[in-house]
Amino acid sequence: MSVSVEKLEGSKIKMTIEVAAEEFDKAITAAYNKEKNKINVPGFRKGKAPLNVIEKMYGKEVFYNDALDELIPNEYEKAYDEVNEDIMSSPRFEVVQAEAGKPVIFTATVAVKPDVTLGDYKGIEIPAIDTTVTDEDVEKKISSELDKDARYEKVERAVQNGDRIKLDFEGFVDGVAFEGGKGTNYNLVIGSGQFIPGFEEQLVGAQIGADVDVNVSFPEDYHEESLAGKASVFKCKVNEIEEKKVPELNDDYAADKGFETVADYKASVRSDLEVDKLNDARGKKQDAAIAKAVENAAFEVPEEIFETEQKLIIRDYQQRLAMQGLSWDSYMQYTGLTIDKMMEQVRPQAEDRIKSRIVLEAIAEKEGIQVTDEDRQKEYESMAEAYQLEVDKVREMLEAKGSKEMEKDLLIKKAMEFITDNAKEV
Repeated sequence: MSVSVEKLEGSKIKMTIEVAAEEFDKAITAAYNKEKNKINVPGFRKGKAPLNVIEKMYGKEVFYNDALDELIPNEYEKAYDEVNEDIMSSPRFEVVQAEAGKPVIFTATVAVKPDVTLGDYKGIEIPAIDTTVTDEDVEKKISSELDKDARYEKVERAVQNGDRIKLDFEGFVDGVAFEGGKGTNYNLVIGSGQFIPGFEEQLVGAQIGADVDVNVSFPEDYHEESLAGKASVFKCKVNEIEEKKVPELNDDYAADKGFETVADYKASVRSDLEVDKLNDARGKKQDAAIAKAVENAAFEVPEEIFETEQKLIIRDYQQRLAMQGLSWDSYMQYTGLTIDKMMEQVRPQAEDRIKSRIVLEAIAEKEGIQVTDEDRQKEYESMAEAYQLEVDKVREMLEAKGSKEMEKDLLIKKAMEFITDNAKEV
C-alpha cells in the first residue's frame, strides 16, 4: 500500500491510497466465498459454482462492490496510522481504479484539525464560587438519605399523596381504547409526576377495589402525536396501597450508618458535602476557563468535523440504550424523534466538545505539555478499575490497537488542569 496526501482548502486533505493487485484479488475471493451459497448457476449444485463461471455468467465485476466494501475501510485504517495529520472527520471515499489484476486506487477526503490563533488563556478571570456548606445543606442531604431508606407498608385506607399503589388502568379517547394506554398492577407513587399532569391527584381518596374515572388531557407537545392535546378518560382500580415510612433520625439510625451518634453522622455528612462542593467548584472553574479560552481563540472548524462528532454522540447513546436492553427503533418510535432531530439536538454539545479539544491541544503544544509514563500508568489503573480488568491486560489491549487517542485524551486533561490552575477567581 502507498499513500500520498494533497492539502485542500478549508482544513481538509485528500489521501490517495493505492493497494496492491493481489490484495484486491484476495478481497474478491473472500466476497465470492461469502456469497456463493446464494447464487444459482445451471449445472452446479448451489454454492459449488467456481468463481470464473460466476464471473462469466454475471460479469467479472459481480463481486467488486462487496470486495471494495471490505477492502477500502481496512486499507484506510492502515493509511490513517501512517499519515502525519490530525484527522477529525469521517472519510468521504471515491474509487479511482478497481479492476482484477490491477492495483486498487481510491481517495479519502477528510477534515483535519484547523490552525488556531490562541488568545488569552493564562490568568483568565472567572467569578468566585462559594463552597460554604450550610446547616440547611446538611439537613437537606440527611432528609434525602432518610427518604432513600424509607420503607413501604401495606395499609387499608384511602389513597394519600406519597403512597405507592398497584393500579389497573385503561385509557380511552372518544370512547375508544388507545394503544399503550393499559396497565395491570402498575406500581405508581402518588405525587411522583410519573403520569401526565392531573392524573395522580385524582387518585387521592380512592379506596381499594373501587372503580375510579380519571379525566385528563394529554399535553399539546405529547410525544405520541395522535394523542397530543386530546381529552381522555382512564378507567382505574387501586389493588393495593402502601404507606411510606421514613425512619426517625436518632442514634439507632446513625449506628446503622456506622456512627455512634447523630452528631457524628451529621459531621460526616458535612465533610462529604464540603468535598463535593470543592469538586463541583473545581469543575465549574474548569468549564468557565475553557469556555473563555475558546472564546478568545480564532479558528474555523470544517462542518464535517461537527457532523462526525454529532454521529459519535448519537452512537454512544445507542450503545448505552442497548446495554440497558432497550431497542433503538422502539426508543425512536416512542419519543417521536428522527436521526435529523437528534443531530440537531446534539449539535451544541458537539460544537463545545470539538472547539474545546482544538483549543486545549493548541495550548498543550504551546506550553510544551507532555504525557508522562506516570500519566499513562494512572490511566491504565483507572480503566482497569472501571472495567474490572488487570492493569497489564488493559495496557496490552491499548497498545495492541494503538494508543494515539488515549495520548490525545491525556494531553487534553493536562491542558485543562493547566488553564484551571492558572485561572483567577474574582
